[in-house]
Amino acid sequence: MEIIPETSDIKTFRLDLEGEIFSHLPGQFAELFVPGIGEAPISITSSPTQKGILEFSIKRAGLVTSAIHRLNPNDRLGIRGPYGNTFPISNLIGQNLLFIAGGIGLAPLRSLINYVFDAENRNQFKKVTILYGARSPQDLVFKWELEKWKTREDITFLLTVDRGDEQWKGTVGLVPNVLKENIQVNPLEWKSIICGPPIMIKFTIKALLEMSFQPQDIITTLEMRMKCGLGKCGRCNIGPYYVCKDGPVFTYQQLQKMPEEY
Repeated sequence: MEIIPETSDIKTFRLDLEGEIFSHLPGQFAELFVPGIGEAPISITSSPTQKGILEFSIKRAGLVTSAIHRLNPNDRLGIRGPYGNTFPISNLIGQNLLFIAGGIGLAPLRSLINYVFDAENRNQFKKVTILYGARSPQDLVFKWELEKWKTREDITFLLTVDRGDEQWKGTVGLVPNVLKENIQVNPLEWKSIICGPPIMIKFTIKALLEMSFQPQDIITTLEMRMKCGLGKCGRCNIGPYYVCKDGPVFTYQQLQKMPEEY
């Protein structure tokens, strides 16, 4: 296991599958468990096109994630899964794609982004625009990969932070504002895929609707409140859906059927 520090409270764990078969698609998650501590549902951030490895980017937030953060490279991490639905790849083929992520929300989108970028898949998709934002330059994840995306000639990549510092020479602004001010697309010809903090998702969807995106063309992934991954504990039950079984990927059209407080 390789452990890659991303920020002060986020690490990426790269696991060698050691010949074991683990088949997943972008958007799915797994239950990671530490013996004697417990387990937590975590999005798979690696693409299924990356053979032989599995990556999880984990923010230290509770008992289980803190225990995972204390692991050393030679320690073992239990995996159960994959679970959940996937991004609707068949509906995205032949489409222009607008990825919008905030903070650690880039982790689940990265699986789909790198799937799209794979040499065998890239020609199945049209234009790609990525808008990624974080609270500060120090909160950006996958910095080495962001630098690679900046040099790609087949995509448009926008990077922003809420608050800059003396070294930051890039855009400063909230993701929904940067979206409205810098991205002009025909909403009938694009699909938007979003992930980030709930407040960011809320106002990004609002901005997309103001840009005339249709609810069925706005796709997001929800991970809050998931626990067992099997739809048994009821913790993630929201309206007619169980996030862990019916999701975590939903269109805004589906979100409109959920209780307003969510």
